Amino acid sequence: MSSQTGQVAVITGAASGIGRGLAEEAARRGMRLVLADLDAPGLDRLCDALRANATEVVSRVTDVGQLAQVEALRDCAVESFGGVDLLFNNAGVIQTGYSWEISQSQWQRMLDVNLNGVIHGIRSFLPLLLRQGRAGHVINTASLAGLLNSPLLAPYNVTKQAVVALSETLHYELALLDAPIAVSVICPGPVASAIMDSNQHSDAAGDGLSQLLDGRIRHGMSPAELAALVFDAIDAKRFWVLPHKDFKAALQRRVRSILEETNPQFRMPDAEGRDHVS
Repeated sequence: MSSQTGQVAVITGAASGIGRGLAEEAARRGMRLVLADLDAPGLDRLCDALRANATEVVSRVTDVGQLAQVEALRDCAVESFGGVDLLFNNAGVIQTGYSWEISQSQWQRMLDVNLNGVIHGIRSFLPLLLRQGRAGHVINTASLAGLLNSPLLAPYNVTKQAVVALSETLHYELALLDAPIAVSVICPGPVASAIMDSNQHSDAAGDGLSQLLDGRIRHGMSPAELAALVFDAIDAKRFWVLPHKDFKAALQRRVRSILEETNPQFRMPDAEGRDHVS
């Protein structure tokens, strides 16, 4: 029996993709689940499947960009299970296009879901986790875009790098308090999902990139494989969760460019995953 049996996990963006993989892995470990998503039918289907395997689960349709709805999700967790052990701030969307052509509403949507969703999760749940006085864990989903920049993905790059910065700051703050709460940030490459369905591209460049990304993402790492790696990191209380190791050479080049004060160069991966300067 897992040491996590009976613990309570809250997962946003749970109805599909990475969120569903996390929910299924948490259920396999005997955890009790509080699941949130805007996709009500998808959420219902997942809950039905989990309950069929005797998992204790409640769900709530939640717009993570709205603080009041995230607070209501926290209250639902407390009312249903008495507290929270793991918080997965996972909900996310994507937007392609040239930085100057992305509309104000598209920028705001990305900020609301990808960044404010994490901010609202921390504001709503951290006081509860601290009051509980027991071990807890906050896991924020970023992306390789949290560490590396690509053209035509400005809102995604901006929000995911902010999630990394916020996660690292939270890690330091909890260490200052000697709090028994760990923090992890997930920075995956392509993970099989339909996240590109959330893209509101509106130009030829965005269309082309969308097709390229959609193919790579749909054939990426399985959510189940990613979830297993995430829970290994949780067990080890490891901050960085970097499932795709082949990106590290690109990160080293970026850090070297910063330290040497040279102009950045973008390297476009080819079909075999090798890259060339673009």
